[in-house]
Parts: sequence; C-alpha cells; structure tokens
Amino acid sequence: MLVQSAACTAARGRDAQGMRDLTKEAAAIATTLRSTTRLRNHGGGFSTATVQLHLISAENSTGDPSRALTAAQALAPQELPTAERRARYYTDVATAYAAWGRRDECVRALLAAERVAPEETHARPAVKSMVQGLLVSGRTTGELRGLAARSKLTNSSIWYSSCRS
Repeated sequence: MLVQSAACTAARGRDAQGMRDLTKEAAAIATTLRSTTRLRNHGGGFSTATVQLHLISAENSTGDPSRALTAAQALAPQELPTAERRARYYTDVATAYAAWGRRDECVRALLAAERVAPEETHARPAVKSMVQGLLVSGRTTGELRGLAARSKLTNSSIWYSSCRS
C-alpha cells in the first residue's frame, strides 16, 4: 500500500512515468499477495482491483483523461470490495469525461455512482462541485437536476457558484 501511495503522490506531482512505474510495482505485489497471502481484516483494501482503481484516479491527476478511461475499461467495478470503492470508480470515470467535456457520459457515470452508493455520492464535495459545474455550464437534463436536488444543491448555491467562476 505504501508503493501505491507513492504512485498517487507522483501523480499529484504530475510525474506520470513515475506514477506508472510505481503502479506497476504495486500491481505486481498485489498479484503475488493474492497467490501467497490473505490480508486479514483488511476488507480487500489492497488487491489488483484496488491498484487499478488508484491508477484511474492517478491518471486523472496527471491530466490524462484518455489513460484514465483506458484504465477504467480494464476494471470491472464489481471486482471492487465495497460500494464506496465502486462509487469512486464511477466518479473517477465521470471526472475523466468532464475533463473531455463529454457531459452526457459524465452525467451517466455520476448517476451510476449514485445507484451504487447514494449517500457517498451525495456527500462527496468533488461530486457536488462537478454537478454544480455541469448545471451552470450548459444544458441540463431532468436527471442532472434530480441528482443536484438529491445532493442538496440549492438554487442559491448554484447561483453563488456561477457568480464566483
């Protein structure tokens, strides 16, 4: 998990190659552990699936939504051990689509996150910010407005957000 954490740090520093090298190392460790060791009381916190999930987020952090989506295609969300991690998968996918300006796909991914873990999705500040941005930057749909309402985004918070940008 330390190697995986180092990969995320490299990603935040925009060191894409360092992040990818460290992620490969973490994936190799996870593969070895899967066949030799069972992590007790860990809830699946470190596995090949969770390493892949971190890769999606890390690729977003390096500014490469294309690679984030490619990493997402290599992971079936049901492989992830918790609803929170599955929701994270979908919000990371939404982040990649948002970076490309692909609104419809972004909204679909946010709605998938909401189906998996509604409370987590509604409470996450990054999701609220993304929904606010979608509301003020282009056409809206009933699905998007519904997600905003369920996330407790009010008209005044949306107005305030649009005035600040």
